[in-house]
Amino acid sequence: MNIQKTILCGILLCAGATCTMAQTEVRTEAQATVGSGDHNPLWLNANKYGLSSVKTNNGYLRAGLFHSIECDSARRWAIGYGADIAVATGFTSKAVVHQAYADVRWLKGLLTIGAKEQRAELKNQELSSGAQTLGVNARPVPGVRLALPDYWTVPYTRGWLALKGHISYGMMTDDNWQKEFLTEDDKRTEHAKIHTKAGYLRIGKKGKPVSVELGLEMACQYGGTTYTFNPYPTVPGTVEYVSIKNKDGIKGMISALVPGGDGEKGEGVYDNASGNHLGSYLIRVNMDYDKWYLGLYADHFFEDHSQMFFLDYDGYGQGEEYNEWKESRWLVYDLKDIMLGAELKLKGQRWVNDIVVEYLYTKYQSGPIYHDRTRHVSDHIAGLDDYYNNYMQTGWQHWGQVMGNPLYRSPLYNDDHLIRVENNRFWAWHIGLSGDPIDNLHYRLLATWQRGWGTYTMPLPDPERNMSLLAEAEYRFALTHKLAGWGVKAAFGLDHGGLLGNNTGVQLTVSRRFDIKQF
Repeated sequence: MNIQKTILCGILLCAGATCTMAQTEVRTEAQATVGSGDHNPLWLNANKYGLSSVKTNNGYLRAGLFHSIECDSARRWAIGYGADIAVATGFTSKAVVHQAYADVRWLKGLLTIGAKEQRAELKNQELSSGAQTLGVNARPVPGVRLALPDYWTVPYTRGWLALKGHISYGMMTDDNWQKEFLTEDDKRTEHAKIHTKAGYLRIGKKGKPVSVELGLEMACQYGGTTYTFNPYPTVPGTVEYVSIKNKDGIKGMISALVPGGDGEKGEGVYDNASGNHLGSYLIRVNMDYDKWYLGLYADHFFEDHSQMFFLDYDGYGQGEEYNEWKESRWLVYDLKDIMLGAELKLKGQRWVNDIVVEYLYTKYQSGPIYHDRTRHVSDHIAGLDDYYNNYMQTGWQHWGQVMGNPLYRSPLYNDDHLIRVENNRFWAWHIGLSGDPIDNLHYRLLATWQRGWGTYTMPLPDPERNMSLLAEAEYRFALTHKLAGWGVKAAFGLDHGGLLGNNTGVQLTVSRRFDIKQF
């Protein structure tokens, strides 16, 4: 108890907070992972908001103080906050300010300032392999977020339509890590910003068994200064390392919000949207009955127009007119890259009560050819999408972990210390299931089979296979027990194959949660 008092007092001083005793929760946690092989097994590391490590031996001590706005749900306005810190070994940093945020709710709207874990939408976060755009695999990015977090029924639709969504701006915090990770001069970006937005539409009356949810998630990395090789060196044929100031400030925010217009410096006639834009189309069909629930869903990822709209303009002129629109001619791209999933909940069952099956295919990427119009060849072919990578920003990653689905291999795995995703063309099958066989005991099992081809620009010599497994169980003591609030979690992870290596590991987590009134 003395240790907990010390930690709690420190957090209270940092937060400068006053609160109602029964409404504020303290969470403390200790975790240790030991293993063998090249890396920590995938499912002991992935989808943990970046509070994890790819090193075989790692651990942390963690403490947090949280006041939820749900405590004031009956009021028109509410205030919440959270402070969550960890001291770690084997991580990308020894001290981690994981969360530090304030929530302000007015009616249905929610303003969040700071770094906060945000849940993935339209997927089972515990059993899914992960969202492709707004995932839970990397550290939270501090920023400002305005959200309609829960579905709001649209007036005059008789309850059949409801909306929710968010918009946010933030700043990446991994500048120093990028410098330390790179072993030689290569691309990195300092003070990069991030913008995300998402909207979701639910069709179907609340309380009815069948409903459909449609979603659009979009994100953009922009701004900052990129240190990279000059694509247009002053002396043709030479290698030149330069710093490039990307569009920032209000103009950068607008370009991130509304893609289009002039691109980055040096693009010339080939200017595109400023920043690294990406996103997903989502759909989920829900069938919810007394004894069972079935959800069917899809997540289609895109990096540019070719997979966002499945077509691109290709009617440029010849010769001196190579940069002018002359004909009504378009290239049509296929819908091949997609995540397809199904979730079955068996209500009233204990041993197995939730099952998720997913298939993920990302090999197409609009094809292996990218060519922009020239005086001699006027065709515009927008393939080679290179998911999660970008030639100006450091790609869809934060602190070396991808910010989407962890089956895109994160830069932290790269032996060459390049900050890029080196396996983004793959197919994978993923299965997850969970249950509660006895009171207070919960378990989950994950199994993933993957075959990867690397990338179009850096293909693997031969396709590599990988299998990743997880067995995890957690016991939380009942409220009537003298150890109420304590929990113990044990997990075993395994990787086998060429993509991640042959790895095994065990992980033990001990935690305690209690209200301040118990302190």
